[in-house]
Formats: sequence, C-alpha cells, structure tokens
Amino acid sequence: MTEEEDAAAPIEKVTRIQRVFINLLDTYSSRNIGKFLSNCVVGASLEEITEEEEEEEDENRPAAREASSVKLKEGTFQIVGTLSRPDSARPDFAVETYSTISREDLLMRLLECDVIIYNITESSQQAEEAIWAVSALNEEIKHFEKRKIFILLSTVMTWARSKPLDPDDSEVPFTEEDYRRRKNHPNFLDHINAEKMVLKFGRNVKKFATFVVAAGLQYGVEEGILHTFFKIAWLGETPALPVFGDGMNIIPAIHVFDLAGVIQNIIDHVPKLHYLVAVDESVHTLEDIVKCISKSTGPGKIHKVPKENAFLTKELTQECLDHLQVNLRMEALFVKENFNIRWVAQSGFVENISSILKEYKQSRGLLPIKICILGPPAVGKSSIAEELAKHYKLHHIKMKDVVSEAIAKLEAIVAPKEGGDGEEEGEEEEEEEENVEDAQELLDGIKESMEQNAEFVCALDASDEFLKERVMNLPESVVAGTHYSQDRFLRALSNYRDINTEDETVFNYFDEIEIHPIHIDVGKLEDAQNRLAIKQLIKEIGEPRNYGLTEEEKAEEERRAAEVRLAREAAEEAEREHREAVETAEKIARWEEWNKRLEEVKREERELLEAQSIPLRNYLMTYVMPTLMQGLNECCKVRPDDPVDFLAEYLFKNNPEMQ
Repeated sequence: MTEEEDAAAPIEKVTRIQRVFINLLDTYSSRNIGKFLSNCVVGASLEEITEEEEEEEDENRPAAREASSVKLKEGTFQIVGTLSRPDSARPDFAVETYSTISREDLLMRLLECDVIIYNITESSQQAEEAIWAVSALNEEIKHFEKRKIFILLSTVMTWARSKPLDPDDSEVPFTEEDYRRRKNHPNFLDHINAEKMVLKFGRNVKKFATFVVAAGLQYGVEEGILHTFFKIAWLGETPALPVFGDGMNIIPAIHVFDLAGVIQNIIDHVPKLHYLVAVDESVHTLEDIVKCISKSTGPGKIHKVPKENAFLTKELTQECLDHLQVNLRMEALFVKENFNIRWVAQSGFVENISSILKEYKQSRGLLPIKICILGPPAVGKSSIAEELAKHYKLHHIKMKDVVSEAIAKLEAIVAPKEGGDGEEEGEEEEEEEENVEDAQELLDGIKESMEQNAEFVCALDASDEFLKERVMNLPESVVAGTHYSQDRFLRALSNYRDINTEDETVFNYFDEIEIHPIHIDVGKLEDAQNRLAIKQLIKEIGEPRNYGLTEEEKAEEERRAAEVRLAREAAEEAEREHREAVETAEKIARWEEWNKRLEEVKREERELLEAQSIPLRNYLMTYVMPTLMQGLNECCKVRPDDPVDFLAEYLFKNNPEMQ
C-alpha cells in the first residue's frame, strides 16, 4: 500500500449514530477505548479545538472518564463487541456484547457495523481472528451499502528490531514514513503478519478503508502493563521498586485515552496515510518510569536487577516483559500535524504523573482510609490501632515514632555542614530547590487527599475507675518501663481530663469540620481484649479500600478453607457412619426382639392346641379307635371288593352311640 493511493472524498459531518465493533471489550485497552468513543460525538474531531474548549475539557476530564450509562448520548458512537470470557459482565457503555459466537454469526455482526476495530495489543491470539475478519469483510465488499472502516490496533513491537535510520545518530526517531523498514521482535511475528494483511485489503478505500495503528506501551486509568509496578509501590512491602536490566532503554508510550483519540480521528478524517504511529512526545526510559512511580506512590527508591529476575514476577507475561525491554525512539509525526486530539498526556508519563495517579486510584478503588484513635491512657488505643491497621492494611503511625523522626530531622538541619567547593554548593542549592518543589507537590497531594479520602475519628473512653482497675490488673512484666506505673499513669490520666473539658476537646474540632467521631465506651463493653470495640469500629468504617488479598494470602485462605471443608466433611462422614451404626444396631435389636416374640407366640399356640386336643383324643381313643380297629380286622378277613365302602358300612352299624 502506498501513500499516493487515492482516498475517498472528504466525508460530510455525520449526525447519525455510527456503530463501532471492538473486540475483547472486557480487557484493559479495548474497554477504555470503547468507553472513550461512547462519549464522543461522531465528527467532533473534524472541528478545530479552541483554547477555551481545551481548558474546559481539562476541567471536566475526570467526570468525562466515568463509565457512561447504557442510554446513548445524541450523535455518539454506538459500541458493540466481543468478550474474552463468557462470565464477564457487559460494560455499561456497550449496547451489545458477544462471548461464545460462531465465525458465521460474528461476520453478520461485523457487517452491521460502520467501523471495525481489532485490538491485538493485549492478545496475540486475536491476530488470527483479525486476519479472518478483514478477509471475510473484503469478500463481502460488493454488498456494502456504504463505506466501512477497518482499524487494526497493533504495537510498536513490530518495530523493535529495526535498524537505526542514521548509524551515527541514534537519536533520530522513526516515523510513519519508515514503516516499510520496520523489523519486528521475534515474539511478535503474528502481529506484523496481521498488519500486512490489513493493509493489503484496503485498496478500495471508497468501499473499504483499512488502517494500522502502531501503539506505544499503553498507560493510564488501571495502568495496563505498568500496573505491576504501581501495585508493588502501593502495597509498600518492598524497600525499592525493581528495574530490570540497566533501565536505560527508551520505551515509546501513550495514554490509553490519547490512543482512543487517535482512533476517533481516523474514523472522522479517514486519512490518506494508512499506517500510523501512536505515541506521546516523551522520551522516557524504563528507569524514568519506574523511578517516577516509586517516588509518587511508593518507597521513593529503585534497585536494578538482572533481566532474568523479571521472570520471577508472576504478573508479568513474556509479552509484557518484551514491551518493558524495548529500546525505540519514535515520533507520531502525522498524528501531531493532522489530527485534532484533546491530549490527556501529550508530554508523557512522568510529566503527568499526578493526574495519572489520581486516575489509577479512582479506577482501582484505592482510596485510603485514615483513622485517628483518641482517648485517655490505658483505654486500648494502641492494641485497637494495631488490629485495625492489620485489617485495613494501613500504616500504624505511633506518636513516639513521629516525635523521634521529627527530632532527628531537626537535628540534621541544625547540624553544621562541612565546607565544600563551589560546584558542590551549586549542586546543594539545586537539590534544595528540588526539595522545595517536592514539598509543594507533597502539600498539594495532601490537600487533594484530604478532599478525596475518608477520614475516621474514633473516640474511645471509659470511667477513671475502670481505667485504674485495668492498669492495676496488668502483670508486673508489662508495667515495667512504661507509663503504666502508678504515679505516671495517674498523672497522665489527670492531665488528659484537665485538657479535655466538655467545651474544648479535639473532638469539637472534628465536629466543626464535619468529621463526626465514633464514640465507644470501652468500660461498658466489659471486654478486656477489646474485640467488641474492634468489631464495632470495623462495622462503622466499612470494607477495606485496598487491593485485597495477595496471591499468597489467597492461597493461604484457600488452604484454610479446604482444611475446614475437609474437617467438616470428615465430621459429617463420621456422624453419618455413627448414625448408620446406631440404626443398624437398633434394627438388629428389633429383629431379635421380634423373633423372640414370634417364638413365644408359636409356643403358646402349641400349648393351646395341645390343651384343646385332649378331649378329642380321649373321645377318639374311647369311642372311635376300638370300633375302627375292629372294622379293619374284619375287612382283612372278608377282603371285600370295596374296602372303603365296607369299612364305612361297618362303622355305621357298630357306632357305639347308635347302640
């Protein structure tokens, strides 16, 4: 495909809704691009952006990024697309989604759309489907009633092994004009093949215009690949963030909403150039990015580790590591000169870290909880604070530690400095200026944090008698060396009561700024371990606003749940076997009892029959048997032809009763 190919006639301003297909709407990149386009009016990028509009856009940008409702705004893009998993929830901004669908049905859905966007930056498996889609659509081109636009969202990794434009000057950046010279990273062969196929099928631009966008590493909102570094920094479990290798490799990058803006402009402008590079204006190295994350939301330090150590990070796939280790200088020349983009982070990641971090916390729900626990001595502040800190994964700031740190800093400031040469003094002055800027940035962050984040004040209290009795019952080993000794405790308690009168307390201050303390009378709970107080506070404060369980904690929780389940199943099995054994024993006992009773009944029947048969036997022996015996003897002597008839006649004639 050449740049000289004729493009379609300039499109008129469209007032109707255009239907846009995007694959994998439940993934980071596609989801945010779809969300962005669902709030864009078709043709809006054709109009020049005035300074007033740009300022207004900056002010309203946080609100504009919120997920749109299902109800469409007038004239905006209508988003449909596929999902990576059948159980994924449909995004609010999408009017239709498809999870398990045949290629034949998918083609019918694609033919219903004006724009088809295939994003292969997060899933190389989608490259094959993108090739199928553009091929199948090209076969149906004669049936198109109006022009369709196909956009392949690819990655700058197809340029990763490109030779420098000027061997003597490594700072010369690649631009869109150099795309034929690009050489892909070996792990991105599917991507470059998909790029070539998409460009091949875009010859009839009046009917079917195809575009390829080579996007830099995407950041913003949930942060994509960089999320791993943000999470490590946020959890605060490591003293420094890792930088894989020397960290001096330059990573082309772009905010995901700026990438969406590039796509919006392609749809509206339908440019003559069909291969575009989408990167911001920064030239940041991996070290620059990681150091910025660490400084803004983490320990403030980095440490360089061998590249091989990157494979130990479970959340980073091979594709993620390839993106983090690329070394490219790229410039989106065509985009800057021809498109109207309301840039979110044109100057790059580091310069816009404040707004990026704000987006990140909002999208991830990472709004820290601040808890201040106040109360008289021995009321249980420290023990309750430790339990709440564990539950909410918060830093437990102790007054003693804060005071010690402040004293150490003051001593360092007032300590005399050693003399040095002018160059060192100049460096110190620059460092002091940087410290002032850092302090101002920290102050702004604190003020912003106070506006955004929850702050809870827990007012613990108990009667003096209860507190005295609690301290008196403490073991001597616990009391030794603490302020719980009798004199110190009574003095501290008296001092607390004196400075916290009814009309003037710290709680009054919080009430005035609309932060109403949670009052708990520890004495009335009658719980030495403060379990009830902790349970009540957790109920009032709510669920933790953090990442939740780590992978190790999830595995441990699953293991415990499995143990509980197995124990429960074993107990149920034992109970069932016991119940069956009892039922079997009862059946055997009932069977034996039934047989015993049956034998008794038979014996009684036999005895009854025997008793009832005695008169009959006596009668037979007295009257019947003698006559019968005589008849038989006589029958034997006579030998009649019919012995039975003879015997009957004999008995009748010789019946004793008849005689």
